[in-house]
Amino acid sequence: MITATEDALKAGIAAARPDARIGDISHAIGTSLSAAGYEINLQFGGHGIGSTMHQDPHIANTGRPGRGYKLRPGLLLALEPWVMGDTFDLITDTDGWTLKSATGARAAHSEHTVAITPHGAEILTLP
Repeated sequence: MITATEDALKAGIAAARPDARIGDISHAIGTSLSAAGYEINLQFGGHGIGSTMHQDPHIANTGRPGRGYKLRPGLLLALEPWVMGDTFDLITDTDGWTLKSATGARAAHSEHTVAITPHGAEILTLP
C-alpha cells in the first residue's frame, strides 16, 4: 500500500508542470492507484498551500486530464495520494480530526509539497 501511494505521488509530481491542469495531476495519481488495484476515495486529496489550511485548489486523487485550474509558476501544492485496504469509505473519529477506514482496514498515505517552477515541480519536502 505504501509503495502504491509513493508511486502515485511520483506520477502526480511528474504531471505538475506549468500550463498543465489540476486534472492532469489527479488523472496521473488516479491511474497509478487504480493500476495498483485500489479503490479511490474522493472526499480528501491534495490542496493548495497558502494562508489557510487545505485551501483551493483541491486536487482529487483521480480526475480527467486537461480539466481544472491551470498550473503556473509560483503555485504551491500539497499532493496527497492515499488508499485504504478494502474500501473507499472513511469516517472522522470523535476527535473531529482523525480519519479512519469505515471498515477498520489499513490505510496508506504519501505526501509532498511542491512548487510549480518554470521547469516543472520542485519538491520542497524532501528529507
